[in-house]
Amino acid sequence: MPSYIVETYVPRGSGAEVTTAERAREAARTLAAAGRRIQFLRSTFLPSDELCFLVFEAESPAVVSEATARAAIDFARIVEAVE
Repeated sequence: MPSYIVETYVPRGSGAEVTTAERAREAARTLAAAGRRIQFLRSTFLPSDELCFLVFEAESPAVVSEATARAAIDFARIVEAVE
């Protein structure tokens, strides 16, 4: 499956990077349980830039977008990642 990175804004010092990752993980699990091909892999937080990157494997960027919507995560963009 392709990998996708979601770029989202997370204010420094808010602790929101942890809850953002938890919500993303749970939304991916819910969609996977419903038969969608998606898995949350990891998150990376850049506090000085107030950015959080969420990494998913999924069948399409649309499924990743659906997961972020379920998790109530506003994002700047979703891009395919190549390892």
